[in-house]
Amino acid sequence: MKSIAIYLFLISGFSGFAQMDCILGVGGRDNETITKVFELTEEQKENLKNWSAELKIRNDILSDKAKYLMKKNEESSPEVLITVSKEYASIMDSMKQNVRMMDKRLLISFNPAQYERYLKLCSQLTLRPIHINRSVDEN
Repeated sequence: MKSIAIYLFLISGFSGFAQMDCILGVGGRDNETITKVFELTEEQKENLKNWSAELKIRNDILSDKAKYLMKKNEESSPEVLITVSKEYASIMDSMKQNVRMMDKRLLISFNPAQYERYLKLCSQLTLRPIHINRSVDEN
């Protein structure tokens, strides 16, 4: 029960970040909570670890790009800064899309009971779940 309370807190912390999407937060602060709440299999745990590492690499590249953009334009005119802000926002959107993509990968690996638990948690938090297509059997 304590794990579920921590997980609910984790999701609520990300809710503003994901614009009301019910994200898992793969690669976030507490993959262990995800593991406990959804009772992940060994294969799912390994995938979670790998996807978290991939997310870190992807978002570190984008973060470096954003830092370079800001440093390069420190002394720019207001007109240039408006353009830079749009480019910066685009980088941040890409980072958010990466988080959603990794969450979706994990959700696709969920069995029906795990996915149902996810849907119930999202419903309790009044957040929009990430829907996956279960009509195609990928095995």
